[in-house]
Amino acid sequence: MIEIVNVHDYSGGLEKAAAYFHQAWSGISKTFYLDAIVHSSRAGLPLPRFYLLLKDARPIGCYGLVTNDFISRHDLYPWFAALFIEESERGQQLGSLLLEHAGKEAAKVGFAEIYLTTDHEGYYEKYGWNQIEDGCERDGTPARIYSKSTGRS
Repeated sequence: MIEIVNVHDYSGGLEKAAAYFHQAWSGISKTFYLDAIVHSSRAGLPLPRFYLLLKDARPIGCYGLVTNDFISRHDLYPWFAALFIEESERGQQLGSLLLEHAGKEAAKVGFAEIYLTTDHEGYYEKYGWNQIEDGCERDGTPARIYSKSTGRS
């Protein structure tokens, strides 16, 4: 069975959720993810939120909705970030499930648009994302910014 759960609803606990994000994105410390995850999904706050894609209760993917994805454009949010699908599970449209889920979750908490930054070409466009402009990465290099309507007006 495939399901998407908020990390706070993950039966493995927040430590294991943080470890999964860290394993997926090893350039970012587990401590960073644990702190971000522990303080996510608080009552009354729309962001940040972190989700796991589970197959038979085992994580096979993840993503987050955050206020900034290490990019200069702090005026744009929420950011769809940290999309990851296990290599053995790729090619099954699971990434599209997470993209769709993110749009619905962002709409639920009041956002009409959702943003992402990526160096991938062609992937997000097939799911209706549009490149809107460039921002800057932390090191000053240009970063493409995409947006998509959540369907909320």
